[in-house]
Amino acid sequence: MIRLLSTLITLMLFSILMTACQKEDTTISNNDDDEIIIQEDTTGLCGHLLLTTDNGGILDDGDGSWLIADNQVRDGGPGKDGIPSVDIPEFSSVDDINFLNNGDYVLGVKVGSEIRAYPHPVLDWHEIVNDEFLGQADCKTYLSINYCPLTGTGMAWNRELDGKITTFGVSGLLYNTNLIPYDRNTDSNWSQMRLDCVQGSLQGQKITTYPLIETTWKTWKERYPNSKVMNSETGFNRSYGSYPYGDYRTSENLVFPVNISDRRLPRKERVLGVIADGIAKVYRFNSFTEIAGEATELIEDSVNGQAIVVIGNNDANFLVAYQRTTMDGTLLEFQAMQDSPDSIMKDNEGNSWNLFGEAIAGPRTGERLSPTRSYMGYFFSWGAFYPNVEIY
Repeated sequence: MIRLLSTLITLMLFSILMTACQKEDTTISNNDDDEIIIQEDTTGLCGHLLLTTDNGGILDDGDGSWLIADNQVRDGGPGKDGIPSVDIPEFSSVDDINFLNNGDYVLGVKVGSEIRAYPHPVLDWHEIVNDEFLGQADCKTYLSINYCPLTGTGMAWNRELDGKITTFGVSGLLYNTNLIPYDRNTDSNWSQMRLDCVQGSLQGQKITTYPLIETTWKTWKERYPNSKVMNSETGFNRSYGSYPYGDYRTSENLVFPVNISDRRLPRKERVLGVIADGIAKVYRFNSFTEIAGEATELIEDSVNGQAIVVIGNNDANFLVAYQRTTMDGTLLEFQAMQDSPDSIMKDNEGNSWNLFGEAIAGPRTGERLSPTRSYMGYFFSWGAFYPNVEIY
């Protein structure tokens, strides 16, 4: 009965999603499915710190062709490339962006001196943006900004695989209601939240990620007024001023079922998850509103033995995490900074650090803190991929 109901709902969503790809003003219905309950290395690219992930501590329970159980891979509806990636993004200055509201979220990256933002209202409709940055000595950094609206998870992936540059597209498939991108060089399928290739010739290969931050448009334009922002000139006819998934962000309903339903927190609460050797811990915004009443605060903690610092600001709407141990093995101690437009924390050596984890003053000026395996996402998705995930 559950399988029949799930099939009927999938067919219904296919019709709705196909219409949404053709008409600007269509939204997706969010009826709740019956849920099926089933019991680092750091490398450099153009001199930047990247992070090669592990397999997230998830066992190979597939049938030989997938690293995940293929009967849990679902057809999302629109089909392969039915949700089109943006492969030639266009950018504008902050002052020239007029389609974003203050509360809209953006994903931000900094490569060298270049700072760019990718708005959720565009990513909601495309999910993947393939971009490149030109650095010093004509060194290029190739990134894929991918965002899954159903799990609220956004990341930056290195597009260089096995020494070749590829682009990623939307496969139309989902696992635990999470995006499965595919790389166009090999047609292999990747799990966004697992951070690895789950099917195809690159099966088992780990993706290399680049650190990014997620915050509101209000905070972004105040902190980075000279940055470049992806605009709505995508080459596609989409209603970027409207959210295509109805009340999904605020309801407790899911479009597709997940293997494990963790209801300890509201399903759609945005949390920062940090992963260390397959063990995950999530951090909530309200953990920072209770500390001394300050605007920006930090928590020095450890995840599976990895010493980290988590910096958060509930009003400015950001949560980021970095490793406390530097490349030379020094364990730093941090203190939040409140009144600096550029720095968010200082350490016991006298260094000041910005939101991207860069030392902008002090003896370590020019250094960057090692990134953590971390990203923002809806709590239910962390519970589905990391059973009994620890909540700070």
